[in-house]
Amino acid sequence: MDEAHEIPIDGILDLHTFRPGEVKDLIAEYIRVCRAKGLRDIRIIHGKGTGALRRTVETVLGRLPEVESFGLAPLEAGGWGATIVRLKAGPAEQESE
Repeated sequence: MDEAHEIPIDGILDLHTFRPGEVKDLIAEYIRVCRAKGLRDIRIIHGKGTGALRRTVETVLGRLPEVESFGLAPLEAGGWGATIVRLKAGPAEQESE
């Protein structure tokens, strides 16, 4: 991840402070780190705006094999300004199942 930004790995990724060119790699890396920490439910905040960033987020998520499912957040979690992501179980979780 971009070393200029200190990102807490808590399952909430707010993209407002990142440049559009950083988003694709950032999402992939954030998901990798979340899975390693055992986090399976993530909220990505992209804002409402024109929808361009949301479409980028959806495209990236659709290509990542670690993603089980994703969709717009419920109204109380940001509505169409955020995307909820469910990750597949990580290697450590799969061994314990």
